[in-house]
Amino acid sequence: MAKLKTKWVCQTCGYETFSYLGRCPDCGNFSTFCEEVVQSAVELKSNSSPSLILNSALRAKRIDEVSSDEKIRIKTDMEEFDRVLGGGFVLGSLVLLAGDPGIGKSTLILQTCRNITKDGKTALYVCAEESEQQVKLRAKRLKVEGKNLYVTSQNCLEELLVQLDEIKPDFLVVDSIQAVFSSQISSSSGSVSQIRECTNILMRIAKQKNITTVIIGHVTKEGNIAGPKVLEHMVDTVVNFEGDRYKSYRVLRSIKNRFGTTMEVGVFNMEDDGLSEVKNPSELFLNPFEENNCGCSTIATLEGTRVLLLEIQSLTGTTPYPNPRRVARGIEYNRLLQILAVLEKRVGINLSKQDVYVNVIGGIDIDEPAVDLGVALAVISCARDIPLKRKTVIAGEIGLSGEIRAVDNIEKRLKEAQKLGFECAIIPKTQKDLNLSKFDLKIVQVAKLTDAIKAAFEK
Repeated sequence: MAKLKTKWVCQTCGYETFSYLGRCPDCGNFSTFCEEVVQSAVELKSNSSPSLILNSALRAKRIDEVSSDEKIRIKTDMEEFDRVLGGGFVLGSLVLLAGDPGIGKSTLILQTCRNITKDGKTALYVCAEESEQQVKLRAKRLKVEGKNLYVTSQNCLEELLVQLDEIKPDFLVVDSIQAVFSSQISSSSGSVSQIRECTNILMRIAKQKNITTVIIGHVTKEGNIAGPKVLEHMVDTVVNFEGDRYKSYRVLRSIKNRFGTTMEVGVFNMEDDGLSEVKNPSELFLNPFEENNCGCSTIATLEGTRVLLLEIQSLTGTTPYPNPRRVARGIEYNRLLQILAVLEKRVGINLSKQDVYVNVIGGIDIDEPAVDLGVALAVISCARDIPLKRKTVIAGEIGLSGEIRAVDNIEKRLKEAQKLGFECAIIPKTQKDLNLSKFDLKIVQVAKLTDAIKAAFEK
């Protein structure tokens, strides 16, 4: 009997070697290699599903021959979800939904199945990690019912393909991809080889049979999607479901979308009977009290095509240690250090012997530089123990010389602030083609950081 050839595969990044290594030379993680059997291409071809081999013989078409049906999207009847997807699920697309355990991924996708089957479409829910009875209990709590929704706990991919041929669903959910295995691969479910091969087959099925497919994925303790990095390249859309499991709100964020814009955000609220949409998330994250506290400011940030008004909180205090602490939650740490350096050099506020803490309320991560001015004014407010003017919204990028630079979509930010009842806005003076007369706001345009400080704290 011929000896089986094996290889060692890193379960974090997919790096392959023919001998065991304690540390992966690619990703740098320790004790991540597992031994897997090397199978030849002939063996894999002989074990392949006949339906896949038959459907793979499609002839090439000229681009003019390809039909372009305008109704190529499946609506979820949830505006927040549809916005993140770019208008709904595209027919035949493969979507990866990832998030922390217990965050509500299964709840979200089960509610989506309920809404999709209302229009007469057929959905198949593959609960590879739990029994059908457990899914039924959740469906009863969420009031999910319908003759067009099928549930199976089958986690063998080959058996699942047989059920696909029998049911012929329009919408397929695999919960989760780490629990599904193929009998053609000798490694256990959840390994890099299994995830890659199962996703590859599901992708071909989705494209050839025009089945919209959603695969739910796990995340690691670092927050990355479990499995090989190629998994994110294979799918059409990657959606992250984020939030604090001990709080009720959830944030749905698109980080890859071949059929729409990226970095769109949808906000949901977890209730007893499932997830409900938050139509106006700015009210959720703003201070519910009328008075302004020291160290607090309100910024207008852009998440995708949506404007969010968020509260920035800052805390400063004298430290007994030689190296003061700098803590940033919701903004980039190096950006906070840059803002503090500008405050010391251009404004004369010395924080070298004080701890500085900055937090974005709501757990939202902000990447755009328009947050700079709001952070700087919040730090000054706490350091000088003076609150900012009431109902004032701030937007602007701070340069290294202390100038306030223009930001994108300033009119959308001002419209959102006006809708929520704000009375004053501090924006960069360098904004061009801005018609101030159509806003019922007191708009203060500033060119320097010192001008913004005077405008924010004057009585």
